[in-house]
Amino acid sequence: MNIPNCQLRPMTKTDWDAVSQLIYDSTNGWYQRRGFDPIFQNGSGSTRLFCEVYEALDPGCCVLAIHPASNRVAGSCFFHPRETHVSLGIMNVHPEFFGLGIASQLLQYVIEQAERLTLPVRLVSSAMNLDSFSLYSRAGFVPRSVYQDMLIAVPANGLSWRPKWMDRVRDAELADVRQLVELEMAVNQISREGDFRYFIENRQGIWHMSVLENEKGEVQGFLASVNHPGSNMLGPGIARDAEVAAALIASELDHHRGRSPVVLVPTNETGLVQQLYGAGARNCELHFGQVRGDYVPARGVVMPSFMPETG
Repeated sequence: MNIPNCQLRPMTKTDWDAVSQLIYDSTNGWYQRRGFDPIFQNGSGSTRLFCEVYEALDPGCCVLAIHPASNRVAGSCFFHPRETHVSLGIMNVHPEFFGLGIASQLLQYVIEQAERLTLPVRLVSSAMNLDSFSLYSRAGFVPRSVYQDMLIAVPANGLSWRPKWMDRVRDAELADVRQLVELEMAVNQISREGDFRYFIENRQGIWHMSVLENEKGEVQGFLASVNHPGSNMLGPGIARDAEVAAALIASELDHHRGRSPVVLVPTNETGLVQQLYGAGARNCELHFGQVRGDYVPARGVVMPSFMPETG
């Protein structure tokens, strides 16, 4: 498949360094040109995490745009086929290749994969980036939810915030996976069993996952988190209600003492948002949950992530 001056092909492991550098330069450049701090502050080696995680979950699910004259990676887009949908991951185009239609063609490639599978496409995109918003809107994506990115500095001795039901939170186990899948389907109408197994197995040593049970031993919510130089955030997570979400967030934050992870919470969950403010959280960005295709509103609290993209 050809695009102006470029050709699309799957990423291979020999491309990882180039793709990591592209993610680092492109993402940081966008924020810095607008007066913000860079998102990635630990060198391009940290953004290799995207290649590692997506390849572990879905080998071959990153498409590259290669400039033929220089053989450079001009653009990249990760995607994640799941049982119920295709999730669009991080997409980057090098500033030297802006205006060539590369982002549109990368997006169209992913849309075509989803259409072949007859699945909707889901993503979480920055509300600040009107270029990407226009790109997705023109392609038929509809904003369905708004999330506050809330950064919480966790003291070395932990937070004093102890919401209700924290005593019902425990570490997730592989035996929980069936309940996690059923819960997410009930609350958010999506399924991603492989992701849960990946988090719980934690072969990289960077993941943690908590669940909250009721008095009958039924899982009422779950929340994962990642601690890596390329990403330190809570999510993905699902909760039956805001009280469950608060307990999971507080408990998961306790695994990040001395760090400042980010968690995305729905803006309409005002009680939860106020609890997070009380715990010292501050807003650092807004994101839209967008869907192209079938969509059912959530029946609970959804806490998405960028690592991997959850949609």
